[in-house]
Parts: sequence; C-alpha cells; structure tokens
Amino acid sequence: MFKIYQLRNYNFKLVFLIFLISSLGVIFINSADSSYTKKQIIGLIGGTVVMIIVSLVDYNTICKFWWVLYGINALMLLLVKLIGYEVNGATRWFKIPGFGTLQPSELAKIIMIICVAIYLEKHKDNLNTFKSLSTLAVLCAIPIFLIAIETDLSTSLDITIILLSMIFVAGLSYRIIITTIAILIPTIVAFFYYVDHAKNVLFLKDYQVGRIKDFLHPSNSVDDTGWQQINSVMAIGSGMLHGKGINSSSMATVKDANLIPEQQTDFIFSIVGEEFGFIGCMIVIAILLMIMLQCITVARKARNTSGMLISTGIASLICFQSFINIGVATKLLPNTGLPLPFLSYGLSSLLSLMIGMGLVLNIGLQKRKY
Repeated sequence: MFKIYQLRNYNFKLVFLIFLISSLGVIFINSADSSYTKKQIIGLIGGTVVMIIVSLVDYNTICKFWWVLYGINALMLLLVKLIGYEVNGATRWFKIPGFGTLQPSELAKIIMIICVAIYLEKHKDNLNTFKSLSTLAVLCAIPIFLIAIETDLSTSLDITIILLSMIFVAGLSYRIIITTIAILIPTIVAFFYYVDHAKNVLFLKDYQVGRIKDFLHPSNSVDDTGWQQINSVMAIGSGMLHGKGINSSSMATVKDANLIPEQQTDFIFSIVGEEFGFIGCMIVIAILLMIMLQCITVARKARNTSGMLISTGIASLICFQSFINIGVATKLLPNTGLPLPFLSYGLSSLLSLMIGMGLVLNIGLQKRKY
C-alpha cells in the first residue's frame, strides 16, 4: 500500500500552489464573513494532512478497489436523499456532530474520476464499440441521477463534463464526438427556448427555471438569484484595476451592504474583484491555471493509463468548475451554485479537492522513466 519514494520526485511546486490559493481563500472568506474563517482554517489543516497521506498511498492499490468505492459512493448518494439534511428544498448533506455537514456529491467527483479511469483503461482497445460505451453510460448515469434528484443539477452537470473530458482523452472516436456535438447544440437551444416559453417546465424545480430565465432576461429579474449575479458584476466592476482594499471601510462596498447573500460560497469571486480588482482576479485565475497545468504535466508523465486519466480528471475538475463559477459571478453563465476550487467556503469541497491533489501527487511520484 505504501511504497518508498524519492523525495526529489515530490511535486513541491504543486503543493506550494495549493497552499497559496487555499490561503488566499481563507483571506477572502474572512473578508466575506469572518464567522466562517475558523472552520475553513481547520478544514485546510485537516485537508492538508489528508492530501499528504493520500500522496503516499500507492494509487494503484486504491484503483484495485474501484468497485468498492463505486458501491460506497452510490450508497452515500442514496442515503443522503433518504435521511440527509435539507436546506432550501435540496437534500445534499449529512449532519456529522463535531464536523458540521458532509456533502457526498463532492466526494463523488473524485470517486467517479477513479472509477471511470479504471474502466477506460480496461477498455482502451475497444472503447468505441457500442457495448463499451453503453456500459460506461450506465456506470456514470447511476450516481449522476442520484445527485440530480437531491436536487443538485449543477454538480451532476459538472461531473458529466469532467467524465466526458476523460473519455475524450482516452481516445473517443472523432466521428462520435462530431455527431454528439451536432445533436447537443440544437438540443441546448431548444431546451432554453422550452424553459423560456413553457408554462410548466417538466423535470426542473421552480428555482432552477427562475435562474435560467434570469440569465436570459436579466432586466426582468424578480428574485435573489438574478440580483445576486447583477450585484456580483457590480462588485467586480467597482474594484476596477487595483480594488478597494481588503476589508476596506473607506468606501461603500457591495459586501458591506449585504447585496450578495452567502457571498463566501458561490460568489467568492465577487470579493476578489471588489477588494483586489482586475489584477487580483488575474492572479487568482493564473494560480488556478498553473495548478491545472501541473496536473496535466503529471498526466503526460504518468506510468500507466489509469494514472494519466485520473490526473486528467482532476485537471478537468479544476478547469471546468473554475470556469463555471467565474462565469456565474460575471454573469456569462446562468446561476448554478458551484464553488470556486480552493477559494469558496465548504469543507466537503475542500476535502475532495485535497484527496484529488493527493492522488495527483502520488501519480507524479511514480512517473514514467524515459
């Protein structure tokens, strides 16, 4: 399970970037709402310990138990729907005494990356056959469906995009990709048209319909989800080049007026823009980009296909989730409710990211020899 590694192969650059972005996250969260700072610091310390432990465990050993992980994942997602903690109509959390809440869908991202990586490795020679793709579709559909009915449509879409990127890297036929895109684009357009014009939208909650309509018609926003994005854009724009300064009290801020509820979670980027300006936003994006590139570098040097695909999946998670979160904060995308990796408050999200980073570090320790 534990192997002897050479210290020079440990990716200290990646560790430094993770610690840097997570520390900035604590600063931003403290600025948004200081009552969450202590929990985030404790979560960061605990997450760092978990990351180091996972980085020293042979990922190949973990991969051998992928069916066990898959079963545990499905069981947790089923139980959270039955006995989970409900907030605003969504049942996504377990209450854990002394810890707070645990969101299984965050851990599901890492578990599904592992499971799909192993499946793709086993079927790399016959991936483009109907049998392999249909089996893979069922394998992915079960946990994604369980997450969607929590209701957590944004996370289910996030996981879908991450897994699709892994399937593409594994060697999915371009014919299948082009055909899928040709079907997907008009379907998305038709979906938005349907939501915008239908009186009763099937399969979507009222708040989900409201978020899409607020995105399509921002001037007609009548609820908090629409105004959240409008105020977020105002906050980011008001920071201009250098920002107003951290916890600035010399001028009016969106934060002090409490115009964005729960700003420490999904809209943490509005704090970055308002207090640190355009330069601060670019620094945050650059650090996230460097972490993603480090994961891709590890993927390219991985000893085997499963290691390459796991690193690719973690890189995709950081890439797509950052893109979606920042897109929501800048009103380029509909309000979805996904955290910004390492920056948003959320112990489940931070824990899952640290586990993922631990896997990438271990894959890097066992990189291919040339």
